[in-house]
Amino acid sequence: MATNSFAITTTFFVYLVLMLAIGVYAYQRTKNSEDYFLGGRSLGPWPAALSAGASDMSGWLLLGLPGYAYAAGIEAFWLAGGLLLGTWLNWLLAAKRLRTYSITTDSLTLPEFFARRFNDKSKLIQTISAFFILLFFLFYTSSGLVAGGKLFETVFGLDYTTAVIIGTVCVVSYTLFGGFLAVAWTDLVQGLLMAAALAIVPIVALEGDFGNLQTQLADINPELLTLWNGIDGKPLSGIAIISLVAWGLGYFGQPHILARFKASRSNKDIGTARRIAVVWTAVSMVGALLIGLVGLVYVTNTPSVALDDGEKIFMLLVNVMFHPVMAGILLAAILAAIMSTADSQLLVSSSALAEDLYKQIFNKDATSDQIVRMGRIGVVSISIIALLLAIKPDSSVLGLVSYAWAGFGAAFGPALLLSLYWSRMNRNGALAGIIVGGVTIVVWKQLSGGIFDLYELVPGFILSTIAIIVVSLLSGEPEEVVKAQHETYKNQLVELD
Repeated sequence: MATNSFAITTTFFVYLVLMLAIGVYAYQRTKNSEDYFLGGRSLGPWPAALSAGASDMSGWLLLGLPGYAYAAGIEAFWLAGGLLLGTWLNWLLAAKRLRTYSITTDSLTLPEFFARRFNDKSKLIQTISAFFILLFFLFYTSSGLVAGGKLFETVFGLDYTTAVIIGTVCVVSYTLFGGFLAVAWTDLVQGLLMAAALAIVPIVALEGDFGNLQTQLADINPELLTLWNGIDGKPLSGIAIISLVAWGLGYFGQPHILARFKASRSNKDIGTARRIAVVWTAVSMVGALLIGLVGLVYVTNTPSVALDDGEKIFMLLVNVMFHPVMAGILLAAILAAIMSTADSQLLVSSSALAEDLYKQIFNKDATSDQIVRMGRIGVVSISIIALLLAIKPDSSVLGLVSYAWAGFGAAFGPALLLSLYWSRMNRNGALAGIIVGGVTIVVWKQLSGGIFDLYELVPGFILSTIAIIVVSLLSGEPEEVVKAQHETYKNQLVELD
């Protein structure tokens, strides 16, 4: 499938130059740590919504999800439906309240928010939260680098290792300098490109040889068209369905998505941003699923085509169906998806390293310039470690994402939601919930068979919630300063509306 077309190469080069130009411009606008990590809280509804969506979906939207639909058929709609519901609920339940509370507590990062929300002078919450962020983002960032490796390997015929290294350099280059503004503005462009690509490919396919898609899928295997059975004809278990739909729970704990809420310029923009984000997500996921199904029909009906990795089906269809110039633009959407998420992950990881570890433990008097410098060092360091994890060529994009997604969802999701709504929650409860959620994911992932086949996010989320409630109720009322701060937050929530 390797294509060394001059047109495709030129398209990629122009796209990268554009992203780097945005990074350089944002660098000139970055004056302090709030600018670097939250863009000065200046995002309007469009960049906030599309940046959240693009940083959320990553390369798995154009590789992992089409690959899953290619392998499992309509079953993949359970996963897509859970994610769409999670997107809507996250914007509805968390966005406005988190933005308001982060202003009340004057906090930039998620660990810093938890520490100030519960007046944790020991810094345990901040330190442990930062540890989990660094741990799970290594896997999440690695998934993006794996996707980049598959892209450059397929398009340019490069050796996989070389392809991963090139992709890593592309992402790091503009994140390193521009910080949050570079990430948010490039995500706006990349989000639009991703949605366009995911809409165009299925539309062109369905107008051509795949117009009777349902009939062709039924000819291959009727079970591809049912939500309730696997492709082997056996009914999907309750554990399987719950595991797929439960992906939506993960949204409440994703630091790179929550950062967009905190960076929004006003509470009034949140409603508009929510509608944009939900529509974008729906269009993108339906397109991704259709690509997988169309690709299955194409590969089945074309004996000369051999596909060794279902996660490359989008690239195969683009190369087959479009002129090299258009193919270059559409394939750049994969690079957009990869870059839009990996840059956000690197930025959140570096902020955890700089704000939550370096400043709190090693240099409490660190200046804003020193924190930004440490953040940039963190971007490079974390990229190198993630690169080493991504070198294995048979790594699954969806597999790596599922582990990291569960880790964040269980460690931070219940703690975030309860901290925004429950005034009785205290510091000990928050700490217990974060630890129980994170540890449950790590332990559950190592087990298999029976109940342990359930997606680890489900038990992690439930046990974390129970830990927060039980420990908070057993360990006494929150401190007076915490109660007073919560009242201030509720008043601000009304005023900022």
